[in-house]
Parts: sequence; structure tokens; C-alpha cells
Amino acid sequence: MRARWGALLFGIGIFAVVIAAGCAFYVAPRVAQLPYDLALCKPDQSSGCLRPSVAEAKGAKFLQTKGGDDPVVAIQTGDLRSTIEIVPQADLTNTEMTGDLAGKALVWNGYGTVTWLQTGEMISQYKAGIAIDRKTAAAVDWSDQFLQDAGPDAPSAVNFSGQLYKFPFGTQKKDYEYFDRDLRKAMPIKYEAAEEINGLETYKFVQTIPETPLNFSEERLSGLLSRFAEGATGGQVNYSNTRTIWVEPVSGTFIKVQEQQKKTLVPDTGAPTDLLDGTFVYTDQTIANNVKSAGDTKSGVQMISRNLPIGLAVLGAILLILGLVLVTSGRRRTAAAARHRTEEIEADTDADAKA
Repeated sequence: MRARWGALLFGIGIFAVVIAAGCAFYVAPRVAQLPYDLALCKPDQSSGCLRPSVAEAKGAKFLQTKGGDDPVVAIQTGDLRSTIEIVPQADLTNTEMTGDLAGKALVWNGYGTVTWLQTGEMISQYKAGIAIDRKTAAAVDWSDQFLQDAGPDAPSAVNFSGQLYKFPFGTQKKDYEYFDRDLRKAMPIKYEAAEEINGLETYKFVQTIPETPLNFSEERLSGLLSRFAEGATGGQVNYSNTRTIWVEPVSGTFIKVQEQQKKTLVPDTGAPTDLLDGTFVYTDQTIANNVKSAGDTKSGVQMISRNLPIGLAVLGAILLILGLVLVTSGRRRTAAAARHRTEEIEADTDADAKA
């Protein structure tokens, strides 16, 4: 009986070890990637969905341009709100992500709007179409990618690369490439330290963009010069930014983002004019939403990739050992009983012979 129970436990132990290996090497890699059914959050959802990210810049200086019957081109001061929303494009993913990208990439549209809080007026907006890797969340090459912002009315050509709206699952303590929309290229973003936000461990990354001339069209530049630098015959718009991103490393989710942006019109004669000078920081509500969502994703990924495989492996090892012990002891008991029975038979035979 012991041997039978031991064999049963040994078999269950082998099954548990196999399941542990399957979770670690097959299921976990598929959990740690962006799902196809990721969609915008519903009112009652707190995680497993996409929610707008909102940042505010208090007391910012900015350029306002407004057409219509009462046109405005002026430098204003006030509070700005930047809202970024991601909308998955399921149909484009199905039709465009083929060949080497099939099953590996998703198509997202990104929408960004900056409004003046005191008046509710829109100051700027952009729309982007990108394809991102499901595991690394980095941009991948796609022929239909675009970026439409304050430039031409038609979507402008762009070559997205690096991270944009998310870091990889399993973010490492190393430097990455992060795409800057104003420069239209990716630049290094450096790992600095591990910091805790609302009880959640994050990795802090900092991207420093030194003062760099932007590629403004002659029409836009001449319009700015005629308004703010009378008499100037030329000039340029310089841009700088210190971008700090706090990332939850297991899920790669942005928890907090801060950008110290500055754009300055520098004419060939006369004083420079600040077109933008403000520090945008995620609102407390956005940070709280991100902490909740990242915490849930982190728990799910760790459950499948670490906790469940370890637990099953330990249980399997215990059952294997216990099964071996029971099989061995059962066989010993059987052998001992057989020897004892043989001895009894021999004793009875000797007794009969003597009689």
C-alpha cells in the first residue's frame, strides 16, 4: 500500500514540476507583454486598461496663437494642463502588423492636448500613429507611422524609435532611448536611482536635452520674428527639456512624469523671447491611477512568472521526495515480509522433518 501511495505522490510531484516549468518558460513570457484587447478604461475599471495621463504646469509662460475675427499672437502667463490619451487601433493591428511584426507589435494612436486652465482655451495639440513592440514597448518600423502637430496640416513624416508611452516589461537599471517629439528623434534617458512613490518601488530615469535649435519652417519663423523681434532679419527657436520619468519596473508603467520645458526665440538682433517656460508634472490623481494599475499588473506578472512556479516547484520536490520515501519503505516492508514468510516456511519444514 505504501509503495502505491508513494508512486501516486511521485507522479503528482512530476506533474507539479512540469506545470511550474510551463508557467515560468511558456506562460510568463506571454503574460509580460501588451495584450491585444487593451482598451480605454471604463468608469468602473481601475486597471488592465488605458487611462489618460494629465500633467499640469503652474505659472507657465507660453505662446498663444489664435485666429478668427479677433486674432491673438501673444506671450501669456497662466496654468497649463497637458492631457495625453492612447487609443489602440485593433483593425490596423490586424491588417498592418504582418510578416515579421505579426503577433509582436500593436498599432496605437496618441493624442495630446495642452489647454490654458484659466480660460479653457486650447494652446496646442498633436496626433501620432505608431507601432510598438508588445514586450519592449519600443517603437518599431512601420511605413504608415505619422506625427501631426503644430507643423503642416497633413501628417508629417517621422521615424519613431525608442520608448514613447511605456518602458519594457522587466525594466532594467540601465539607460534607454526615449523619443522626443519636438526633436523628432530618440535620445538617451539615463537611469538614476530607485525611488518609492505612494508605497510602490520605481526606477527614476532622467533625459537632459540641452539647448537645441528646432527645425521651424521659414514661414513660421518669420511670423514670430515680425511679432516679437522687429527689425531682425533672421533667428532661430531653441528648445531644451529635462524629462524625468519614474517607472514601475515589472510592468514598465509610467508612474510619474515631469518635464521642464523651454522654447526661446533668438533673433539675430534684439532680445530673446520665451515662447514656453514651464514645468509639467503629473497630477496627484494620475499618479494614484498609475500606482493602482501598475501594482495590479505587477502582482499578476509576478504571480505567473515567480510565485506560482516557485510554489509548484517546491510542492513538486516535496512530493517527489515523499513519494520516493514511501516507495522505498514499502518495498523494504514487502521484502521483509517475504523473508519473514520464507523463514516461517523453512521452520515449519524443519519441524516436520524432525517429527
